Amino acid sequence: MSDTIAAIATGAQVAAIGIVRLSGDRAIKIADALFTPQSGKAMSESAPHTLIYGRAHDRNGALLDLCLCTISRAPHSYTGEDTAEFQCHGSPVVLRALLDEIFSLGARQALPGEFTKRAFLNGRLSLTSAEAVADIIDAENAESAKNAAGQLAGALRERTEKIYSDLADISAHYHAVLDYPDEDIEPFRMEAYKAALGEARDTLASLLATFSRGKLMSAGIPAAIVGRPNAGKSSLLNALLGYERAIVTRIPGTTRDTIEEKLKLGSLTLRLIDTAGIRETDDEVERLGVERSRSAIERAELLIVVVDGSEQLTSEDAALLAEAERAPHAVVVLSKKDLSGGITLNTALPTVNVSSVTGEGIEALENTIAAMFPLPDVPAGEILTNVRHAEAVGRALESIRAALGALESGATPDVVLTESESAMAALGELDGRTVREDVTDRIFQRFCVGK
Repeated sequence: MSDTIAAIATGAQVAAIGIVRLSGDRAIKIADALFTPQSGKAMSESAPHTLIYGRAHDRNGALLDLCLCTISRAPHSYTGEDTAEFQCHGSPVVLRALLDEIFSLGARQALPGEFTKRAFLNGRLSLTSAEAVADIIDAENAESAKNAAGQLAGALRERTEKIYSDLADISAHYHAVLDYPDEDIEPFRMEAYKAALGEARDTLASLLATFSRGKLMSAGIPAAIVGRPNAGKSSLLNALLGYERAIVTRIPGTTRDTIEEKLKLGSLTLRLIDTAGIRETDDEVERLGVERSRSAIERAELLIVVVDGSEQLTSEDAALLAEAERAPHAVVVLSKKDLSGGITLNTALPTVNVSSVTGEGIEALENTIAAMFPLPDVPAGEILTNVRHAEAVGRALESIRAALGALESGATPDVVLTESESAMAALGELDGRTVREDVTDRIFQRFCVGK
């Protein structure tokens, strides 16, 4: 990693501020060549972590911008290497011109996530903290951002550090007794081991239990709006979004395809899918729309079943209600409250009366949905949102349960040793102590350039 990398760390659009970032052995030398502080001192003579005002220019001294520059020296930087950062006016043309000058002096274009990857490889961040950087950038709601910030601060590693340390003690003791049987080594403390492994099991089980909610917090909740034609599905979608996204007419079957939109709902992000009305039809296009509706129902974590409250319940309504009762989560919307006399449904599902025209009932519907997906009562950063994390915790938990089973059944010590070391390996993968290079590469490929 002796080469120097550089990238524009801000977006490609015009903005107030634009940042060009460098990291590597030549970063500060390049800053000296392309930036002249107003004080007249070279950047290499300036205090680290200090913003310096001056002139950014090309190799020939032609002015590019009046801006700020800062340097950091290894190992006390984000990447653990020498770094420099130009904070310019946010003109993409100026930023590109400065970056080209940087490349001409020996730096190369940074790959996606390469700055954070270097921070991980140089021991400045654990792998879970490094992944949290991308999670903060991608966060679609406040709770996701808070959880990612907690992981960036090391919450997951802190939660599992004692487990890893206890397993290391158990492993070291077993190795000492097995490898040096003639030495006067303290005998196995079975009850103490059982207590440590039992605590580890409970901690990891509690952590793993957060994943079902965490993955929905991170990726969003697939929510299908379903019902028979002209029940008010598209009107409900528009009312929830607050603008006219779907075409609404009195003609049944207007929606022929699924329409997908995101909706922020407190700590939730709903991925709303407005579906074609479900009914038997000879129309080929409408039939394809109905098939897509069926597929959306199968994928949905939440079904919002819309029943026309101004008409009597039909067999199609009843069939959808029965299907919704088997869904992971479901809510019934009695639509057209402004027109209906108030029909009664025989269902155990939560039911909300809504008028998409007046907006009455929309807030009650949102509150009903939010109550279905409460956040785990754990500190920020201790909700698993990443499949890789969940798999590693799951494998560690499985090994610890096996080790406990071996202790309780009176198995030979080597069985407990094997399972304890397997759990350590899984936890090592979680925070990057033991992780394959190809896995590391895949993790950082999801990052944006310049981070």
